[in-house]
Amino acid sequence: MFTGIIEEVGSVHGIGGGSLTIKASKVLQDVQLGDSIAVNGVCLTVTRFDRGSFDADVMPETIRRTSLAELKKGSPVNLERALTLQSRLGGHIVSGHIDGVGYIVSLKEEQNAVLMRISAEKDILRHIVEKGSVALDGISLTVAEVTDSDFTVSLIPHTRQVTNLSSKKAGSTINIENDVIGKYVEKLMQPQETPKENVSRITMDFLKNNGF
Repeated sequence: MFTGIIEEVGSVHGIGGGSLTIKASKVLQDVQLGDSIAVNGVCLTVTRFDRGSFDADVMPETIRRTSLAELKKGSPVNLERALTLQSRLGGHIVSGHIDGVGYIVSLKEEQNAVLMRISAEKDILRHIVEKGSVALDGISLTVAEVTDSDFTVSLIPHTRQVTNLSSKKAGSTINIENDVIGKYVEKLMQPQETPKENVSRITMDFLKNNGF
């Protein structure tokens, strides 16, 4: 699990053959093999590391669901180590499991903030709630507005300075993870079918035929 508070911006050193090599510093301070590190919001497992970089395997499903396929050598990436019990939950609960990608429609300055509007599929938009939380490239952000085709978040200068959002522009893709609590609530609220093996075989005809 993660918080959506980015620890540092690393850079892609190598990509290919189902593996990704990331240059980093802060997230390597206490790293161990098998640790989880979120890369642009995608939870990846450390398979090798040294003093200046780490490797992670990337599955075909991850490539299909995220924007990692668009990375190239030198691309900036948001990095966050997994949450510990001693950590402050400064953002919101982020699983590192991406629901899909969106596309930045516009970036509009509003005094000291920037309004970033993102288009997304309806299956993603139905989980986006105004004033709720969403993770974009692993960054915990608050939703300012939602329409039938897109949603908007407001970025303070600090967020753009310490994440990869400073390199984003209209047309850029971005990983989206909906609020995990909302997804579980929706699933639990859906009507459940009664398993066939639990359907009673005792019917009115059965009772009549057996003397009842």
